[in-house]
Amino acid sequence: MSIWKKPVDLAELNRLGENTLLSTLGMQLTAVGDDWLQGTMPVDARTHQPFGLLHGGASVALAETLGSMAALLTLDTHESMAVGLEINANHLKAVRSGVVTGTARKLHLGRATQVWEIRIENEAGQLTCVSRITMAIVPAKVVSR
Repeated sequence: MSIWKKPVDLAELNRLGENTLLSTLGMQLTAVGDDWLQGTMPVDARTHQPFGLLHGGASVALAETLGSMAALLTLDTHESMAVGLEINANHLKAVRSGVVTGTARKLHLGRATQVWEIRIENEAGQLTCVSRITMAIVPAKVVSR
């Protein structure tokens, strides 16, 4: 059974990312299941640190994007919004090039908070980063658009 409040339109979600950090880093939301959201990010000059490796901050940006978007999809956004409260990440394997894919899955969907785990893998399917984000659920009027 799906956890999403309404059908997920990946094209619409990707349009929300236009002219933001998402488009600057080349992130794309690419797939969705009943309880997970997936997206990709290129590993290139936009996302490298000075030594030619995927920047840990870029991985965290992908994780926060996926966790935040997934959290929003579980809410009636006329009533509630999700805002990041805390995020952490463990960087497990270096990536020099290609594309990484992140998958967000719920750990907890509560009335006031949500917790999501985001696993990021390289093109070989090897785990490169695991992240956890806690989202605060706030009244929609608190977040201006």
